[in-house]
Amino acid sequence: MMWETASYVVTVIGLPLAIAFYVLDRFKQRSQEEEETYLHLTDEYVSFLKLALDNADLRLLDPNATHGLDDEQKMRKFALLGILISLFERAYILTYRDAMRGAELRRWRSWEDWMVEWCRREDFRAAMDVHLPGEDPEFVAYLQKLAAMSVPGSRQKV
Repeated sequence: MMWETASYVVTVIGLPLAIAFYVLDRFKQRSQEEEETYLHLTDEYVSFLKLALDNADLRLLDPNATHGLDDEQKMRKFALLGILISLFERAYILTYRDAMRGAELRRWRSWEDWMVEWCRREDFRAAMDVHLPGEDPEFVAYLQKLAAMSVPGSRQKV
């Protein structure tokens, strides 16, 4: 009788409790994986900014488009903007969701802010025309929408 009662207690209390702990642990693991992905991508963005500093003659960190570059400089700038667009696509694919909330949304907004900042540059928008064909269609549509809303004089808000 005592073993039978104990088995009922385990079934009624223990099993649901074990399931709850399992679900909570999976949630924590997923959250930790998302944070690690964000940190890795952010490190890659910082590496890109260091590349931009190493190529200061291209003036990529100037908010205005860089004009008057020679052919070699144009080639380097083209390559660097391609790296940046690729990084933005990776961030979009790995972290963007339609219905984000909380920390996930805050992390995405930092990426969106960086994308908008770059989309304000005329030369970045021109590089998009060359680098975006063949990329993830949802990312392409998203970045083009940000670019359209970021054009100076546009009344739309992002």
